[in-house]
Amino acid sequence: MPGDDRFYCTLQLELVKERQMGQTITQKILAAHCGREQVEAGELISAKLDLVLGNDITAPIAIQEFEKIGAKTVFDPARVALVPDHSTPNKDIKSAQLVKMLREFSKKHGIVNFFEIGRMGIEHTLLPDLGLVGPGDAVIGADSHTCTYGALGAFSTGVGSTDLASAMALGETWFKVPEAIKFVYHGKPNKWISGKDYILHTIGIIGVDGALYSSMEFTGEAIESLEMAGRFTMCNMAIEAGAKNGIIAPDDITMAYVTGRAQRPYTLYKSDSDAVYKQVIDIDVSKLELQVSFPHLPENARPVSEATDIRIDQSVIGSCTNGRIEDLRVAAGILKGRKVHPDVRLVVFPATQEIYLQAINEGLTQIMVEAGAAVSTPTCGPCLGGHMGVLADGERAIATTNRNFVGRMGHVKSEVYLSGPAVAAASAVLGRIGSPDELN
Repeated sequence: MPGDDRFYCTLQLELVKERQMGQTITQKILAAHCGREQVEAGELISAKLDLVLGNDITAPIAIQEFEKIGAKTVFDPARVALVPDHSTPNKDIKSAQLVKMLREFSKKHGIVNFFEIGRMGIEHTLLPDLGLVGPGDAVIGADSHTCTYGALGAFSTGVGSTDLASAMALGETWFKVPEAIKFVYHGKPNKWISGKDYILHTIGIIGVDGALYSSMEFTGEAIESLEMAGRFTMCNMAIEAGAKNGIIAPDDITMAYVTGRAQRPYTLYKSDSDAVYKQVIDIDVSKLELQVSFPHLPENARPVSEATDIRIDQSVIGSCTNGRIEDLRVAAGILKGRKVHPDVRLVVFPATQEIYLQAINEGLTQIMVEAGAAVSTPTCGPCLGGHMGVLADGERAIATTNRNFVGRMGHVKSEVYLSGPAVAAASAVLGRIGSPDELN
């Protein structure tokens, strides 16, 4: 009977049970940062932040807004990071002025983590390598590829410069809790296949808006055996599918990376077995061929065998997506004893000074220079068509970067093809897009 107290008690119990359904790793991190046990997809929350990030393109706007709202100081000088990496070394007077603004703001507010030229690296490689981001963290950055840190089991996402301004002052920001899509990768990959191939293939399946404002959770045996470099690559490109964040639950591989780096205590989270996903997508990597994304969207992913008649003018190896030492080792292994095609310019830019130095110590830089490559100090320049390798009208590039939009690396009538380091290095030698197997 509707008037029976037992009816209402039973109904209330059922509602409580429904609310206590399993949580994804992203939900758990967001709940912890807003002082809750659980959060629900679609819910608006305000969450405390472990780190906020800006670069030389986005932070100057944030600094102007910070001062406009009358903020007196940043919420924590040790939890704000400013990394001038997009136009550094300064490419012109305007970029020099922007970096000067960051430098002066950092001095004024005692910001510890300001990384000037010589110390700087590409932000999304530098910060985790320095242990400034750890598992279980909640991080925002005024750069869309801030989602990279999900490889550590952190919630990280990009925001606008005005959101960065308020976060620098308050140490918190608002989110809509994202729904989650679970990607299960199984099987053993063939030679040369990397995390870049996994994510290009995945974006090719779901499209550039296939994970719109969702959490892309990468799981399965193929992820469990994937090295950290590949995990960073995959989470880095989650935004290219429209995702709010990409994330991988921490495991022994994560802990091997984090141990000795972490500058703060961290918390390990994983999704509950009964966590709710709006979709589960299964991918067999044993059948996967090396991938190339054709212009002008990352979703235009195809097997490299469908791209072998495309001549190139430039090959770019590096960026926050594929500028780690593991990527440089792959490239150098292919370039060793070979020469870059006379019609191709090969530009290599390690993601941090530490990686640059390691490449020198391992002899990788010498191999690349002897092959005919130009090896650059860390910078985002080539990736966004800012400097250090801008494309002219009608030119084509193969790049290990993350975007191939119209005009992304230069002239609006240039073309960018995305790949992993193996294809980019082999293509530099072949003079056209191709596989390392074609060099044997």
